[in-house]
Amino acid sequence: MVELFHLNCVRIVSQVNDNVCGHCLLIKDGDRLVLIDTGIGLLDTRYPMERIGKELVEMVGYRFNEELTAIRQIEKLGFDPSSVTDCVISHLDNDHIGGLADFPNATVHVGKEEYESYLAGNPRYLEIPLSHQPIIKTYAKDDLQWCGLEVRKLAIDVQVPLYLVPLFGHTLGHCGVAIGSEVKLLYVADAYYMKVELTDQTHPVNILAESRAEDNHQRLESLDKIRRFIALNPGVKVFGYHDITEFDDFTE
Repeated sequence: MVELFHLNCVRIVSQVNDNVCGHCLLIKDGDRLVLIDTGIGLLDTRYPMERIGKELVEMVGYRFNEELTAIRQIEKLGFDPSSVTDCVISHLDNDHIGGLADFPNATVHVGKEEYESYLAGNPRYLEIPLSHQPIIKTYAKDDLQWCGLEVRKLAIDVQVPLYLVPLFGHTLGHCGVAIGSEVKLLYVADAYYMKVELTDQTHPVNILAESRAEDNHQRLESLDKIRRFIALNPGVKVFGYHDITEFDDFTE
């Protein structure tokens, strides 16, 4: 039986919200664990200035708590962190991959465009989260579709199908993750910071989202894609990474 757990692995205090989360997903299939985004890692909480840097810590508004790390939450669930065989990564911003070092034997799955941007020396990215040199598997454009969305099937041997969903703009290769065949979820990562971006273009979070987008035109196209998807697929739960109200909806 496949089990799905929702983990909040980040705490950020930002200019538009004083309780920004990092909504990661843990999939358990038998003895195998798959983590979708990793949040801030154990080493990040202990050595934030060395691993992240004072400028980024202050700009983002990180609040560090070892108990929020994915590895500690996995332990609290009674699972062995060494059973995390795969980490699916939406994009390579530090708050999504800081925890990779806590699962050094896990294969990292990421979109081809995103990894190429990292390899090209994009100054947006920190190198230290990948310094343990994990196995990295990338996924290029494919002809597959899931509920009308262009997707790329992940090569992970679990019972529930998993797909990367191109939602470019926040970064050049940013992807969401589609989960499931019968019961379906669409995780849109940082395609929006708060779901209100889909309905209120005057909300202050839109300014923050635009300022952090590498291609704002693509970001707006991705938001339109999500709006159309929600209208056509009312039975699919759609959620992002940072909206604490969405996380609470799954965990209350």
